[in-house]
Amino acid sequence: MLTLAAVPIGRADDASARLAAELEGADVIAAEDTRRLRRLATALEVKLTARVISYYDVIEARRAAELVAELQAGRNVLVVADAGMPGISDPGYRLVAAAVAAGIRVTAVPGPSAVTTALAICGLPTDRFCFEGFPPRKPGERARRFADLATDTRTQVFFESPRRLAATLAELRRSHGDDRAAVVCRELTKVHEEVRRGTLAELASWADLESGGVRGEITLVVAGVDRGAARAAKAAARESARQVRRAARDRGRAAGDEGRPAEPATG
Repeated sequence: MLTLAAVPIGRADDASARLAAELEGADVIAAEDTRRLRRLATALEVKLTARVISYYDVIEARRAAELVAELQAGRNVLVVADAGMPGISDPGYRLVAAAVAAGIRVTAVPGPSAVTTALAICGLPTDRFCFEGFPPRKPGERARRFADLATDTRTQVFFESPRRLAATLAELRRSHGDDRAAVVCRELTKVHEEVRRGTLAELASWADLESGGVRGEITLVVAGVDRGAARAAKAAARESARQVRRAARDRGRAAGDEGRPAEPATG
């Protein structure tokens, strides 16, 4: 059986008893960072008897076939990320897809996730949200992604590198507007946890002026557009499209009239 196990995002004592049991009982453990895995096992007082292999983004596709072969040979494989749930902006998806295609049972050990933790404490609507992972690095792709999200009514959750946070907040300010509410969650559940709320304009200024730069693991939550404003924007877009079509029809009629022979004179 293939098991994806959520591991703590900061505090080892957030680990479940089931995670400890799975770490002890697995035949093979595929870890995003084998050193972090061993530190976690030590903190949980778990003795690892499994074969431990690295499983990070660069080798994810190549290792998937190897791990499926282990599963087909009857061995239980456990997948762990550095923090949180494998497959959520971490390696895991390709292996799950390959295992499902091979008819192998897949299960999960639920647990901490920076996405849901940030949503729970952000104070923004959580009835509908979208998780966007890390924004694209290429400027054009980022601009297009943010433009698409600017009129989305769902609360939006991103992961971001601390080095790029200031630039991302500045770009979101341009696409979503100065007054859009947002929350920067830094080092969730850790000793130096910080939750900073404000408008995109305020947060962009804070990140730009932060002495030494923002540090730590960042989860960014941005409010969706107000539903009333979204309806008004869509109505305005529909009316604009109707006007464009009407203008095109009028130009077509005018062109047709110019090419039509003149009516013969009568009388």
